[in-house]
Amino acid sequence: MSNDTPTPADTDGPTPAEQRKAVRERYSDIAADSSSRCSDDGERTDHDDQSRKMGYSDAELDGVPAGANLGLGCGNPTALASLEGGETVLDLGSGAGFDCFLAANEVGEGGHVIGVDMTPEMVEKARENASDHDGGNVEFRLGEIEHLPVADETVDLVISNCVVNLSPDKPQVFDEAFRVLRPGGRVAISDVVLTTALPSDIHADPTSVASCIAGASTVSDLESMLDDSGFEDVAIEPKEDSEEFIREWDDERDVSEYVVSATIEATKPAH
Repeated sequence: MSNDTPTPADTDGPTPAEQRKAVRERYSDIAADSSSRCSDDGERTDHDDQSRKMGYSDAELDGVPAGANLGLGCGNPTALASLEGGETVLDLGSGAGFDCFLAANEVGEGGHVIGVDMTPEMVEKARENASDHDGGNVEFRLGEIEHLPVADETVDLVISNCVVNLSPDKPQVFDEAFRVLRPGGRVAISDVVLTTALPSDIHADPTSVASCIAGASTVSDLESMLDDSGFEDVAIEPKEDSEEFIREWDDERDVSEYVVSATIEATKPAH
């Protein structure tokens, strides 16, 4: 795919405050709704089917607490990560903890996983799910991904699943990821990228931001952000087969005409 894709429509979008409010409200509602139906086996099956389309295996789905998978995301960042025992992993926008628990299974008792989410209801749900996880090596912190509650150079790997696009200040997100990574640390992110200019009504709609559409950036813009933050070996690969599940995100239009899932990888220089 060419990196010179059109930029979003030249229309004033929602303010950062409006974006954060829309995102927080949407995911608060999702957390509350999932809690009210946590014993619904049919709902669990629907979420698992959606996650299979994103690249998760049955073994992965069976290896996490039942309430952790909410069917969200646009890929499987843990599959990119080549996790090793004893590593420290940070998940940006950890939701109910799905990818955190998968990472915790991989890094083992000697490793540690931190999930950060700005939605109190999601953090509460993730902590409840942690009580059903045998590893004991995962924790969840309330915070914004633009201002991570994590110390400098304490993390080996930063993962995220369709969350960076939600941020109104993506360069700051990557700056923060760079700050908390140890030298030689890496980023392995699944997110959506913009493939063509958005219609003005989508670009200006806070709900479309919260639905992982209007906040998407082009590949070239993301490459520039990561480079400016200091990362090297930046690699962004769009996944055309993601149309299968992205077209289901909106009942009124096919949003796969505008965005596609992509893998985003980068490394912090070792010295």
